[in-house]
Amino acid sequence: MENIKTSYQTVLTIAGSDSGGCAGIQADIKSISACGAYAASVITATTAQNTQGVSDIHAIPISHIEKQLEAVFSDIHFGAIKIGMLHSCEVINTVAKKLLEYKAKNIVIDPVMVATSGDRLINENAINCLKELLPKASLITPNSKEAEILIGKTIDINNTKDSAREIGLKFKTSVLLKGGHLDDSTNEMLDVLYEYDSNKIFEIRNPRINTKNTHGTGCSLSSSIATFLSKGNNIENAVRKACQYVNKAINSGKDKVLGKGNGPINHFLQD
Repeated sequence: MENIKTSYQTVLTIAGSDSGGCAGIQADIKSISACGAYAASVITATTAQNTQGVSDIHAIPISHIEKQLEAVFSDIHFGAIKIGMLHSCEVINTVAKKLLEYKAKNIVIDPVMVATSGDRLINENAINCLKELLPKASLITPNSKEAEILIGKTIDINNTKDSAREIGLKFKTSVLLKGGHLDDSTNEMLDVLYEYDSNKIFEIRNPRINTKNTHGTGCSLSSSIATFLSKGNNIENAVRKACQYVNKAINSGKDKVLGKGNGPINHFLQD
């Protein structure tokens, strides 16, 4: 009998590690696995972190980040790349160089710049370098505060569509503007997708879920979008499927307890 070989659908996540397992590389790997692809990783920093917050960050040396990138890119074909927080221009430039060198495709960038508290997570110099990376992406997934930094104006529930299009045209990429915190008065979560190639706007609505267990939601969403892109979905379908998956995972984990702070979503939807 002939031995037929099949390939994994594979996603690379480039991000920091969360020792508590709720966000970062750990959330990415869980999301990619739950959505049906094989996850590989390049770790840019490690954190001492739990459900209550981050107490320490250790930056991985640039030379080692570069060697991680070369090791995986030279051996494995990736259907998509997810990029999380890149904390310095040196890291950003190293990643950008390798993406170009290995002709990476289906790049999803979660432009992590602002914490839920509103505090900036990277400095102005790194933000400017990150802006130069964004046009290399197939899709970027800013929250409203990050989107405000990208276009320099206030975003509210009334201008999300125009803002998503403005960001997309500025950076020449598709944009998923996450609007979960813009209007807490409704029972729906509204995210807005601007698709750059078609110049179309799509609304993605899911039920709002009352829970504090949303730590790592942004990481999980961007990595699950990358997974569905790796499986051959177009941007609209990948985003819709990923938003639906994350919403189900939030609902599945809404009453679970992990630690003393804000818990994770329930990635594998298990009881």
